[in-house]
Amino acid sequence: MAILPMKRIHIYALLKDRKSILELLQRFGAVQLADLEEDELFIKNDITDSKMQTERDLALAEEALAILASHVPEQTSILDSLKGKREISLDVYEEMGSKSKEILNTAERIQNLDKHIAECTAEMHKLQVQMDTLAPWSRMDIPLQFQGTRSSSALIGTLPGEVSLEEILAKLADLIPEVEAVHVDIISGNKEQTNIFVLCGRHDTAAVEGALRTMGFARPSASASNLPPAKQKAELEAEYKSLVQQREEAKSEIMSCSDQRDQLKFLIDWLHMKLERLETSSYLLESKRTFIITGYIPKREADGVVSALQSRFLVHLELEDPDEDEEVPVLLKNNKFVESVDGVLRSFSYPGKGEIDPSSVMSVFYYILFGLMLSDAAYGLIITIVCGLCLWKFPNMESSMRKSLRMFFFCGLSTTFWGALFGSWFGDLVTVVSTTFFNKTVTIPPLWFEPIKDPMRMLVFSMAMGVVHLFAGLALKIVQCVKEKQYKDALYDAILWYLLVGGLLVLGLSSQQLIDILNLDFILPANIGRIGGIAASAAAIGVVLTAGRESKNWFKRILKGLYGLYNVTGYLSDILSYSRLLALGLATGVIATVINQMGSMGGRGIGSAILFIVVFVVGHAINIGINLLGAYVHTNRLSFVEFFGKFYEGGGSEFAPFGVHTKYYKLKEETNNG
Repeated sequence: MAILPMKRIHIYALLKDRKSILELLQRFGAVQLADLEEDELFIKNDITDSKMQTERDLALAEEALAILASHVPEQTSILDSLKGKREISLDVYEEMGSKSKEILNTAERIQNLDKHIAECTAEMHKLQVQMDTLAPWSRMDIPLQFQGTRSSSALIGTLPGEVSLEEILAKLADLIPEVEAVHVDIISGNKEQTNIFVLCGRHDTAAVEGALRTMGFARPSASASNLPPAKQKAELEAEYKSLVQQREEAKSEIMSCSDQRDQLKFLIDWLHMKLERLETSSYLLESKRTFIITGYIPKREADGVVSALQSRFLVHLELEDPDEDEEVPVLLKNNKFVESVDGVLRSFSYPGKGEIDPSSVMSVFYYILFGLMLSDAAYGLIITIVCGLCLWKFPNMESSMRKSLRMFFFCGLSTTFWGALFGSWFGDLVTVVSTTFFNKTVTIPPLWFEPIKDPMRMLVFSMAMGVVHLFAGLALKIVQCVKEKQYKDALYDAILWYLLVGGLLVLGLSSQQLIDILNLDFILPANIGRIGGIAASAAAIGVVLTAGRESKNWFKRILKGLYGLYNVTGYLSDILSYSRLLALGLATGVIATVINQMGSMGGRGIGSAILFIVVFVVGHAINIGINLLGAYVHTNRLSFVEFFGKFYEGGGSEFAPFGVHTKYYKLKEETNNG
C-alpha cells in the first residue's frame, strides 16, 4: 500500500527560458501544474491565437495521414497494438522538429491533392450525366436547341414510354386534324421514353406543340452548345478523360508520399506536445521578464527535476510540503503483482484525503475471486500462456496495456489453480473423448471436489470466502482509523461488527438445523455457540449505543443506533451475494460439459472427430469469451460494492503530470528519471 508523498514546487525563471523549461518539464513528466491567480505584476498570457493555429495544423496533419491511409493502407497486424510506441532519442526529436514546417507543407499538399480528386470526381459525375443525356440524340446532326427556319419550326423532345411512328402520327391526326404538314422522326427509343424530332410550319407551331404536350412531350435539358449531340458528346468524353487522368495523377502523387507516413505521425505527436505546452501556459503567470510555475511533484522525483533545471537555466526553486487540508493528487507505487489492478481501482476512484491504498489487499482477493468464477484449469492455462507470451514478446507495449495483460496473467494462474482443485479441464473433455473415441473411460480427478456434483459444498465455500473478504474490508477500516488516530471509530465501526457478525456465524454453526441445511459435516459445541451469541448480543448493544453517537439527544441517538443495527441485514445480504461465485463457476463448467456432449453426438469415425473438433473450438472459444467477461464484471462488482463498502470512499484525484502524451512515438532522454 504505497501512496507516494508529494511536494509543492514553485519555479521562478526568466521569460526567455519559458519554452525550454516547459519542454524539459514535459520530457520529465513529473510535475502536475496548478493554476495561479493573477495580480498587478503577474498576468496570464493570452494563447488563444497560437492554440487555434496549432489545432488547425494538427487537424491538417491528421487529415493528411488519414488520406494517405485511404490510398496506401498501412500493413498492420492484430498484434501491432501490443508493440507500443516507437522510441526516438532527443536528438532525433529535435532534428525532426526542425522540419515541422516542411512536413506540414507535405500534409497541405496531400490535402489539396485529395480536394482535387474530389473535385475531379464531382465534375466527372456531372459530365457523365450530360453524356448519358446526349447519348440517345447521337444520331442527330443538328444541335438540340435548333428552333427551325424562317418558315418552319423544329420541336425536339421526348414522349413517355415506347411509341411507334404510326402511333404518334395517328394521335396527332386526332388532336390537330387541321394541321396537315407535320414531319416526325424517331431518333431513338426504349421502354422508358421515345426521342423524337418534329418539323412543322411556323404558323402551326402552337397547335402542334400543344398536341405533343397532351401526349406527354418534354424538351430535353437545355444545352449551351451549338454543336450536334454527337460532337458535344465527343467533347465531353475528351474532358472526362482529362479529368480521369488528372485524378489518377493526383492519386499517384498521394501514393508517392507513402514514405512520408512516419514524418506525418511524428508531426502529429509534435503538435500534440506543442498544444499541451500551450494549454499549460494558461497555468503560468508572467511579468515583463519573468514567469512563475507552481504545481505538485513526487518527493522521489524532486531532486532530479531541481538538478536538471538548475544546471541548465537561471531559476529559483522552492519545495515545500502541502498543507494538511490541501487536496493533493494521488500517485500509487506498488509491485507488479499489485499495480496490475491499478486500472480497476482507477475505474472506481483513487484514495481520498488521508485514505490508505487498498490495492495490495484488493489484488489478492481480486485474483482469487476471478479464478473461482472462471474455475476451469484449461481456460486458465490458455489465458496465462497467451498473456505471458504477449508480455514476453512485446516488451515495449504501453504501460496501461502491460498492466491489463499482467492482471489477466495472474487471473489465469488463479483460474488454473481453482480449476485443478475442482477437476475442470475444458469441463469433462478427457472423459468424453476417452469414452467416445477410445471406448475407455479416463478422468482427471479433482484435487478437492467437483462443484457440479456437490453444489451445496461450493455454496458454503463461496459464502465463507465472502465472510473472509468482508472481514478483510473491516480490517482495513481498523487500519484506516488507527492511522488517523480515530481509535473509538475503529472500535465502534469495525470491531463491534466483527463481534456481531462473527458471533452470529458461530451461533449459527452450533445449530443443528443450520448444519443440516448447509449439509456440513461438523458442528460447533453448544458452549462455543452460546459464547458467540453473548458476543453478538453485547456487540448489538454496543452498535445501538454508538451508531448514532454524533447526536447529542439520547432519544435520537438510540433511534439511529437501532437503524444502524438494522445494517446487520446488509451484512447477511452481502454474504449471500457471494453465491455468484457458485453460479458463475457452475455456468462455466456446465456450458463446457454441454459443448463436449454436443461434439460427441456424432459417435466415432473421422467425420465425427472433425465435427467434434469444430464444435470444441467454436464452443469453448465462445464459452471462454462469455465467462471471462462475466468473471471480470462480477469480480469488480464484489470489489466495489461489498469490499470497498466496508471502509473505502475514494474521491482522490489521480496525479496527472505535464508530460509527453503522444500516439506514435515516445521520447527517450537520458536525464529523464521518471
